[in-house]
Amino acid sequence: MSNDVSHHATLQSLETFSKAVFEKIDVDEKSSDAATRAMLHGSLHGVDSHGIRLLAHYAQAFEGGRLNKNPRLEITQQRSGTSVLNADNAHGALGACAAIDHGIKTAKESGIAATSIQNTSHFGPAGAYSKVAADIGMIGLVFGNSDSFVRLFDGAEAFHGTNPISVAVPSGEANPWLLDMATSSVPFNRVELHRSKQNKLPRGVASDNSGAATVDPFSAEMLAPIGGSDFGFKGAGLGGIAEIFSAVLSGMKLSPEIAPMAGPNFAWPRGLGAFVIVIDPAGFVPAPIVQAGMLHYLSLLRNSKPRLGQRVMAPGDREWETACKRRQEGIPLDPITVAKFSELAKTHDISTPWP
Repeated sequence: MSNDVSHHATLQSLETFSKAVFEKIDVDEKSSDAATRAMLHGSLHGVDSHGIRLLAHYAQAFEGGRLNKNPRLEITQQRSGTSVLNADNAHGALGACAAIDHGIKTAKESGIAATSIQNTSHFGPAGAYSKVAADIGMIGLVFGNSDSFVRLFDGAEAFHGTNPISVAVPSGEANPWLLDMATSSVPFNRVELHRSKQNKLPRGVASDNSGAATVDPFSAEMLAPIGGSDFGFKGAGLGGIAEIFSAVLSGMKLSPEIAPMAGPNFAWPRGLGAFVIVIDPAGFVPAPIVQAGMLHYLSLLRNSKPRLGQRVMAPGDREWETACKRRQEGIPLDPITVAKFSELAKTHDISTPWP
């Protein structure tokens, strides 16, 4: 077999396996459902760094006490278009889902709803939540921060987290316009995925402990901001936007103050914040005008002149194509994930998700 893939598994088998693991360690159903949906969104759409490979990590975080197995989420403050959600150290996916659902209800009345999330945790792919709003005809924006992985422009130490930003807009088509990006050159989970596959990193995305660029995933101590050595000030600025929304507006920890996701301490919550905004486009112009505008925009975009041998794509197009392929062929699992799943299956006396 190649270094890239050891097995393929169906979405259904991975969902069953994930929920079985969470059930065995007494995680409540709402947390299990939210975490599983988020991971499978990542795996289905080709965001493997934030996909089902995180299951073993999340199980460790639940068992160690970092994550609350039975959280009680609560809206602690609310005005006409703003809210504060205390996630009670829940899995980040549950907090983000609850914030989006609350935002959708509020935006139906106020036109726009912003929710700050306190006492949350790593939520996986940000697009899993913005897409929920877009799928019902609203615009979703999601911001998150994490422990320090990304150097600043001209910096030689990790400062920001990978600090994702996602925006999803209903397109008038089956799938929305979906931007889901880390403000680092790549997510650090991508580095770990390259370690598992024993593949070199792309140039300019990671640095060693001195801040010098490296393509060796095992030498990567930090990530470069989007734009790298020449234009990394842009990525650092975007990372700052996610930091301000996620941490400052929630009163939670800044990235340099957050305990490392990888441990070794899994006994205490990490004190993350996050932020979501839901907008009802009909609060500005009638829904048919929004739909017509998006369809026209996407038509012009996709039919713009490409470089030789290339194709112009809108944000999300690559993900929808990957999802179609993976529904037919299954989800690829890297060797380290296969090994961890085999261990989970043995520990909890459940079947592995592959034949």
